[in-house]
Amino acid sequence: MRLSVIGCGYLGTVHAAAMASLGHDVVGIDHDLTRVHELTAGRAPFFEPGLQQLLTDTLTTGRLRFSNDIADAASARLHFLCVGTPSAADGASAELGFLRTAVSSLLPLLKPGDFVVGKSTVPVGTASDLAAQISAAGATLAWNPEFLREGHAIADTLHPDRIVVGVEDTVGGVLAAEALHDIYAPCIAEGAPIIVTDLATAELAKGAANAFLATKISFMNMMADIADAAGADVTGLAQILGHDPRIGSRYLGAGIGYGGGCLPKDLRAFVARAGELGADAEMLRQVNLVNARRRTAAAQRLVELLDGAVEGRRVAVLGAAFKPDSDDVRDSPALDIASQLGSLGARVVVTDPSAIENARAKAPRLEYTASWTEALRGADAVLLATDWSEYKRIDPARAAALVARPLIVDGRNCLDWEAWIAAGWQYTGIGVRGPFATAHGQFE
Repeated sequence: MRLSVIGCGYLGTVHAAAMASLGHDVVGIDHDLTRVHELTAGRAPFFEPGLQQLLTDTLTTGRLRFSNDIADAASARLHFLCVGTPSAADGASAELGFLRTAVSSLLPLLKPGDFVVGKSTVPVGTASDLAAQISAAGATLAWNPEFLREGHAIADTLHPDRIVVGVEDTVGGVLAAEALHDIYAPCIAEGAPIIVTDLATAELAKGAANAFLATKISFMNMMADIADAAGADVTGLAQILGHDPRIGSRYLGAGIGYGGGCLPKDLRAFVARAGELGADAEMLRQVNLVNARRRTAAAQRLVELLDGAVEGRRVAVLGAAFKPDSDDVRDSPALDIASQLGSLGARVVVTDPSAIENARAKAPRLEYTASWTEALRGADAVLLATDWSEYKRIDPARAAALVARPLIVDGRNCLDWEAWIAAGWQYTGIGVRGPFATAHGQFE
């Protein structure tokens, strides 16, 4: 099928390349001419495992091209809306200006029988507002939310765990659902369930999924605080809870909290929209507050371990991206904590395998190095803030030889604390009893 993808940011670029790999003829449209040139040359404008190769492969087939001219989308029968919906000026609700502009630009090109399919994350009720405009042009609106995880976006697109299609109860809606069934036929043949529902439910699906994941994360971080106060071990608690099939083991790791370009802003927008609808979402507001407090608590813990003063102390921060296998520093807990320590007078040196340039642009007053060994050299304290696999593989004895003081705060509870303590480190995890107690000689 001939497809257009409007908006070639993170979502749009991945989606365009993935759809071309499924055999569709795809044109990606973006107003940023520099980005279009980069994509046309086969250069991914951000780090995502496997994307560079996927771009190269699909461009070579001739089924994928990019343009900054919306008129080049005119030949497509189905148009995916993948533009950004960042936080609005109030910091809570979603900014829909980019989406509305994209739809307005697309309207003159629509032909009877065309389909417009929203993938952007939007407040519930947005689709119904757009459907009338699109219907007046003879086309049909559907909503097909994305559930991508950064670092796994290609697999999540080509091998999804579910495909959600929201449509109106009309003939056009039935045809739109059938068209999307055809587009995703290889995924469905692999066993991916396709769930056809109404527009509002499809819009709610992404926000609800993110809200639930955020709730699990904040719940375990709250448990970590209680474990610290009670002398318990949150990692053992997570293992116990994870064996309960009603709960599951994923997203039960305590640490410095979630970040990124989706979960925080989507949760805030979800709460804001619930308030507009007169629904009570106070629990989710508290989830967000718990997450925000993780960052301040981690910075305060490190200050305490440095005897109450960090001014002039060299602190190495391992990780700037909000998660491993990504160069995304949007709302990054790692960069937030590093900046807090810097504002207290610490000499903060940040390292990351992929996100240094993005981090430097966001927090230019911090120091950066691509080498974790250079970051650790002469450090008075180390904070592991992003659980990159290469940081989890660091030899603690080698690391101890580099630092001025072997003190580490494991903000992701991902290190082998016994090995680090055996190498002479003062180890502190988040809500972890065993290493904390052993490091302080209470249990021999």
